[in-house]
Amino acid sequence: MNQQLTDPTTELHCIHCTNCGTPLQGVFCHACGQSIHSVLKPVHGMMEDALDLVLNVDGRVVHTLPPLFMRPGLLTLEYFAGRRMRYLAPFRLMFVLCLLSLFVLQLAMDSGALRFNPTVTVHNSGFKRAKTPADVDRLLQKQLAQLAPTGQIPMLGSLVGHQLDEERLQLVREAMQRRVELGDKTAVVPAKVEDLPALLPKPASNPPPPTELQQRDPFDSYWNMQKYPIHVGWLPGFLNQRLNRTVQHVHENLDALDEDGGNSATAWERLVGQLFSILPMTMVLMLPLFALLLKMVYLFRRRLYMEHLIVALHSHAFLFLSLLLGTLLYLLKGALAPHMGWINVPVGLLLAALWTWAPVYLLIMQKRVYRQGWFLTGLKYLFVGWCYCWLLGLALLAAFAVGLAS
Repeated sequence: MNQQLTDPTTELHCIHCTNCGTPLQGVFCHACGQSIHSVLKPVHGMMEDALDLVLNVDGRVVHTLPPLFMRPGLLTLEYFAGRRMRYLAPFRLMFVLCLLSLFVLQLAMDSGALRFNPTVTVHNSGFKRAKTPADVDRLLQKQLAQLAPTGQIPMLGSLVGHQLDEERLQLVREAMQRRVELGDKTAVVPAKVEDLPALLPKPASNPPPPTELQQRDPFDSYWNMQKYPIHVGWLPGFLNQRLNRTVQHVHENLDALDEDGGNSATAWERLVGQLFSILPMTMVLMLPLFALLLKMVYLFRRRLYMEHLIVALHSHAFLFLSLLLGTLLYLLKGALAPHMGWINVPVGLLLAALWTWAPVYLLIMQKRVYRQGWFLTGLKYLFVGWCYCWLLGLALLAAFAVGLAS
């Protein structure tokens, strides 16, 4: 009798759910799902629950990440089969890996291990074909004129300003060397950018004032918002004000990026930070579009849209995991290369294997999940990949525009 009274299962039959009043048959109410355990407990009890949650999540991480990276399609097929408890939920898995990979990527860019360094190159200068110093000067002016429009674009000019100066220096060096070969004793070969001769076009000391057309055009750098604000007749007043402020922010950011010295670098870092803050939500919005693409190409496979969405979640989770591993390898290479030069070769091979494995993984995953022949799978894989690349490019461009307008 005493044993029966102390049996937890027997005691639960005598207890009713405090939320809905249903007799309990376990530690959770089968009617409303509320737990029998109260949240009003000592601090040590809360710490025990938190530790149990962490250990439980860690166990699922161990069971989730290795098959996610090494066994294409396994997690998706397990989820379809109903075996889900030992794995992390698809959306949580994707979102956590997205945040973590973008965070590490931004750290790598800030530390200099990964940095966007666009290059500007002018090919076929043709100085060797010049017969006289006058021909050399004419070709040089022609080559320098090709660089001028690039430098006048605010965004591109700020990003490639150093490369533009180096390219001008190289052109002038080649031109002066050719003049020396032609017997011109007045030619001086510059050693650095500051030594460039007066052949380079100098900006006008007093630039002409902007025309009224330039001040009216919101896409022109001389646009005057106070004098010529944007007004869309069918928009309410507050939206027109918001539109004008947004365009004004774009102009201010572009002007900051075009400044000399540290202001341009600060503005670029701020823009990159804004872009990375927008990217997670951008990638979340890309998921239903990718699932819709899969639904279209596998329309006759009689699969629910949610099944395609699970495929999209696991595919993106793998890509973010690969991005995280690749970024960590770049950081490792940057940290060890100055002290261990030989590390470049194995890390380079690992990176090459990682970037090769990513498209192969996605192809195998698509083949295993949708169970079609290799020929049809390959065609659909290329079509979905091509469409998704365009969508991703537009999404990243939109995210960059939003960051520029912030």
